[in-house]
Amino acid sequence: MLIDPHLLAVFTATTIVALVTPGPDMLFVLGCGVRGGARAGLLATVGVITGDALYIAAAAAGLAVLLTTFPVVFTALRIVGAAYLIYLGVQMIRNRCNGETDDRAAGGMSGRRAFLNGVVSSMANPQTFTFMVAFLPQFIDPGAGPVWLQFAVLGGILIVLEFLADGTVGVLAGRIGGWLRARQAVRRRIDAMTGSVFIALGIRLAAER
Repeated sequence: MLIDPHLLAVFTATTIVALVTPGPDMLFVLGCGVRGGARAGLLATVGVITGDALYIAAAAAGLAVLLTTFPVVFTALRIVGAAYLIYLGVQMIRNRCNGETDDRAAGGMSGRRAFLNGVVSSMANPQTFTFMVAFLPQFIDPGAGPVWLQFAVLGGILIVLEFLADGTVGVLAGRIGGWLRARQAVRRRIDAMTGSVFIALGIRLAAER
């Protein structure tokens, strides 16, 4: 099988936990939905995942050549990725009390503007590419098949899950936005849980190889 079912299950669960945590992209989509309606919220989501897809394609192209030519780099990348995931988890827990919002969606917004701003919002965040490079290879086995194909499959799953999560927020922006603002304690607990998941995943991956 191209991707081990256990790794796929862990990847899917971890991705879902990460995506349901309010972050810059989700807050951006929420703002677009509140100001421009459900259509703007959905198109903002499409813009965000378009930017993510471009990053995934770039990462897959580079990593496919690198990892198949120099297998030792795969191990090094996994270790670096595990360290980054632990760092990311610690930062989530430390900063869980910072309820910062994204004001890039300010003002009235057409569907076209929402889409373009979504692409820019995603591409302008260097952590997006860093996360793709650090996170996706943790679930890739060079011996199971073409690295680029595994990367594409995992990236496709991530994109679909992100569309479902952020798209839902875009459509229900008004209600969800009020829910998040009124329940900061719940948001802090979600951030703490997500941070703990990433720390645990990083430790497990670092200990395995």
